[in-house]
Amino acid sequence: MPHALAQAVEVVTTVLAVAGMGYFLAALLAARVFLFGRRAPLPRFAPAVTILKSLKGLDPGMLDAFRSHCRQDYPGEYELLFGISSLEDPAAAAVAQLQAEFPGLAIRLIVCPQRLGTNGKVSTLMQFVPHARYDFLLINDSDITVSPRYLERVMALHAHGPVAGRKVGLVTALYRGRAHGTLPSRLEALGIATDFMPSVLLARWIEGGLRYGLGSTLAVSREALESIGGFAALVDHLADDYELGERIYKAGYRIALTHEVVETSVPAYTWRAFFDHQLRWYRTVRDARPWGYAGLVFTYGLGWALLNVLASGLSPLSLWLLALSFFLRLALAMTVGAEVLGDHQVLPGLWLLPLRDLVALGLWAAGFAGHTIVWRGERFAVKAGRLEKPAGSSRQS
Repeated sequence: MPHALAQAVEVVTTVLAVAGMGYFLAALLAARVFLFGRRAPLPRFAPAVTILKSLKGLDPGMLDAFRSHCRQDYPGEYELLFGISSLEDPAAAAVAQLQAEFPGLAIRLIVCPQRLGTNGKVSTLMQFVPHARYDFLLINDSDITVSPRYLERVMALHAHGPVAGRKVGLVTALYRGRAHGTLPSRLEALGIATDFMPSVLLARWIEGGLRYGLGSTLAVSREALESIGGFAALVDHLADDYELGERIYKAGYRIALTHEVVETSVPAYTWRAFFDHQLRWYRTVRDARPWGYAGLVFTYGLGWALLNVLASGLSPLSLWLLALSFFLRLALAMTVGAEVLGDHQVLPGLWLLPLRDLVALGLWAAGFAGHTIVWRGERFAVKAGRLEKPAGSSRQS
């Protein structure tokens, strides 16, 4: 019986390792398609736009991220609106400093004291969107750093005409992570560049375009936003970026992916904080796209190849599969991480890929074990996209 079980494990891990290599090849092709599209010229379109940022506390490098939004080579008009629940929040001082540094730019801080739902970010957005002057809104996270041509390259895509009867309603962007010191922080940044972003590019290629948004950039027209009932429809959802894009797509609009890449700051996580954050992401994806989440089993080719080596007792076939899988994994990491995203941390971190993939495989399996997540120090259950307070939950330190 133990021998039969070992043989079964060997067969399963062999099949999954081979399937993983197929995934690596497909993702490489999707990345090449994306890179080829960078050659296309952008239309000249620079509508007036309001940048919206919902703030809570200080993130590493947040002020520098704000400054990057103030140094835009943008021919159109734009303003920055920051929403905050209380003037006692330390982020208020950062906005005041920004206003002093850029007196010629329209920068406003709006106090949004109400809690309108479980998602505090969306609750804040609901309260300060009415203060926005323009018909295009751009929402991104507080720690996002951008290039001087960010607005130009993002907003230009709203000029694209309808494709298959769909006009652009939302523009989103890929991102890379900037790690801060700890090994968990490096593992998360590496996973963004070599795991999550390749899956986004592959989904875009297979599905003929994206059907969801990424929180790094959500540039939406008021027309598209109003067609889904505004932000009020998202106030109890954790994955508000995903939900916004999905609802806009279902309303008949197209989601465009800019070739501009932004940068997010990855905190200096402890292992506990890292696992909490990763499990939150995995269980949110599982809730939003259950079949897509199950399909992630084929993306862990290197992890399956490593397990296959153990299950087969170092057989020549398993070692050959491991070598080929590792080669393809490296090729995908360098193509997406270094070439598509311009992430300078990827190449020095390639030696961490086996550890990253084994940890990710374990987290993916743990994602099936429940619906509970930890977000901003509190426990919630994610059900049908909504956040619910589970019975007996308590605030975490």
